[in-house]
Amino acid sequence: MIQDNTPLINAIRDQFSNIDSCPIGGPRVYFENGGGALTLKSVIETSAKYAGIPDNQGRDNPAAKALVETIQKAKSDLTVFMNATSGQFIVGETGTELLYRMIRTACLNAPKGSKIIGSSIEHPSSRSAARHWADIVGMDYLNVPHNDTDGTVTADDYAAIMTPDVAVATILHASPVTGIGIDVAAISKTIRAVAPDCMIIVDGIQHAAHGQMNLAAYDIDGYAISPYKVFSRHGYGIAWISDKLTALPHEALVGGPKDNWELGTRDTGAYAAISDVVAYFDWLGGEVSRETDPRRRIEAAGKAINRYEMILTDALINGTGNLLGLREMKKVTILAGPDNQKREGTVSFVVQGFASSDVVGRLNKEGIRTHMRKADHYSGNILQPLELPDCVRVSMCHYNTIEEVSQVLAVLRDIGL
Repeated sequence: MIQDNTPLINAIRDQFSNIDSCPIGGPRVYFENGGGALTLKSVIETSAKYAGIPDNQGRDNPAAKALVETIQKAKSDLTVFMNATSGQFIVGETGTELLYRMIRTACLNAPKGSKIIGSSIEHPSSRSAARHWADIVGMDYLNVPHNDTDGTVTADDYAAIMTPDVAVATILHASPVTGIGIDVAAISKTIRAVAPDCMIIVDGIQHAAHGQMNLAAYDIDGYAISPYKVFSRHGYGIAWISDKLTALPHEALVGGPKDNWELGTRDTGAYAAISDVVAYFDWLGGEVSRETDPRRRIEAAGKAINRYEMILTDALINGTGNLLGLREMKKVTILAGPDNQKREGTVSFVVQGFASSDVVGRLNKEGIRTHMRKADHYSGNILQPLELPDCVRVSMCHYNTIEEVSQVLAVLRDIGL
């Protein structure tokens, strides 16, 4: 398992660039992983290597053939990483763009008079796309209200408003505001029980960095991630699409392969970089288990990440050493509750009498990078029902340490919380 102050955590941290210092701002603790995770050093090296190759894929020369092999390897690696038994992986502009495209295709091909269902907890990348295309094609949008208290939505919540004429459904895997995880498999099962042919599309962008994706268990049709939130870099998104979604009429070149969803030449370096991410999870799984099968090592890595991030969030909430945790700070209210076991490395809170911007600013002044989420078009769906204008988000990852958590608590203590 991953433990603080051990050779393994040091080995983990050594694989990430800018682990304890910003190249612009200088030394800092990085607790803004929900906005973008740290980047593997191997990803940076790989990206630079492929940026310098002028050849295109599909030509009759050694470089072009090597590029094709790199892409094929990356898709094979993603199959293991996300446990896909069918379908295909595609690269697009961003995770949000890919969600829009999958939802658009599903809506445009939905039976006339059908409905689309989604939940109020979703990030606008899926929720906005669903509502936008529902309006265009004349579909009724069914809104599943989430629970404001624990920050989640359940299969029972979906079941309460599901109807047989629902043709498209969207699910969020984890909230970028509170970090609370959602049971995708249970919700998918509930949807299929009422509407077996429904196209189910999942936003996995916030969840992916925590290492527990299992497409074979979800019975869905689309899943999108943003690699910059899972130790890669900006500039591309990745989606898995089922055979059923692949076969629907979609934008493609006339006369080209019918199952091709990628428009134009993709960056081979992006594919190669995601292979680096998969290799990292494979390595970590080998460090925390005796598994030899790549998928089992990745599963072991995901479990270890989950356990360690729970230790980190527990230290922030309940305290560590002689430092009081957020729970014991009388002016602090923790979103989704202090005992929520569905939390994935993120704790969001508000402070009575303090603007969230001031708390974030003070932490930043002390070299601790966090983020303020505002009740705007990104986070208003979570904050407005709670009558909160904003909140402080501390988003952690498995390369963070208890010592870093202690620095947060020490600053909060010093400002009188």
